[in-house]
Amino acid sequence: MPTLRALLPLLALALPVGACKPPPDERQHMPQADPAAGLAAIRRVGCGSCHSIPGLSWPKGELGPALDSFGDQGMIAGRLPNRPDVLAHFVRRAPELVPGTTMPAMPLSEKEARDVAAYLYTLRSR
Repeated sequence: MPTLRALLPLLALALPVGACKPPPDERQHMPQADPAAGLAAIRRVGCGSCHSIPGLSWPKGELGPALDSFGDQGMIAGRLPNRPDVLAHFVRRAPELVPGTTMPAMPLSEKEARDVAAYLYTLRSR
């Protein structure tokens, strides 16, 4: 009977490259979300009053973190996994997910929150 050590090279060939985690664009895929509508919602609710956000010329808030490469971040608010479902919930109801956060709940519908998340995922340094 073959040993595990002998089977490891064959197992590696059987797995697709990158099988452990999908590429970033698949992890952050937002079906039926509209990044352009997300930017419009960001403008409407005033996210730029606290954050510097590419695509907004004014205001350029400095209270919250700059969001210029948000799509490259692994965590949301340094505590939550940067996944579409979590991000959409966070932009609407941050205090529910991170008690004590200075980010308020935002007046966004679920659809608008998904659009905002889709826009934020377009912001990359690469």
